[in-house]
Amino acid sequence: MFQRIRDHLQSMRTLQRLCTGAEDHARTRGSRAPGAEHFLLAALDLPDGSARRAFERLGADPAAVPAAIEQQYRDALQGLGIEAPLPEAVPTTAARPNLYRAQPSGEELVQALAQSRKGQPGPLRGAHVVALVADMPQGVAARTLRAMQLDASQLAAAARAEAQA
Repeated sequence: MFQRIRDHLQSMRTLQRLCTGAEDHARTRGSRAPGAEHFLLAALDLPDGSARRAFERLGADPAAVPAAIEQQYRDALQGLGIEAPLPEAVPTTAARPNLYRAQPSGEELVQALAQSRKGQPGPLRGAHVVALVADMPQGVAARTLRAMQLDASQLAAAARAEAQA
C-alpha cells in the first residue's frame, strides 16, 4: 500500500517534469503547444534514463532524435514549397496558460499514457512514453522514427522491456 502511494507520487512528479519539458522543447522549436515529438524529447531528458536505454537496446543513438525531428519540420515545409528557415523560438518569458494545452498529438499521447498506466505497478518512466510514441502510426514523431530507420514495433517492445527492467 505504502509503495503504491510512493509510486503514484513519483509518477505525478515525472508527469509534471514531462509536461514542462515538452512545453520547453516546443517553445524552443517555435511552437506554443507541445506535440508527441516534444514529449518524446522530454522523455529522453528524464533522469530515470529508461527512454534513452530503450533506443540504445536497438543500437540507436537517442542523441540523434532532436536532429531527426528538425529534419521532419524542414521536409514538411519543403513539401509545401516553402524554403524558409524553421520558426524562431517562442520566448520563455511568455506567460504560460493556466490550463495546460498541447497539440492534438500531444493530447492523444497524454491520454494514452493515463489509460495505459491505470492499475499498472511501478512509477511512470520515460520508456512508457517511448512505447506509446512508437505505437503512433502518423505524425512528426512517427516520421522521425522512420527517418531514423527504426522499426516502431521493435522500439515499442524495447521500451516496454526497459520500463519493466
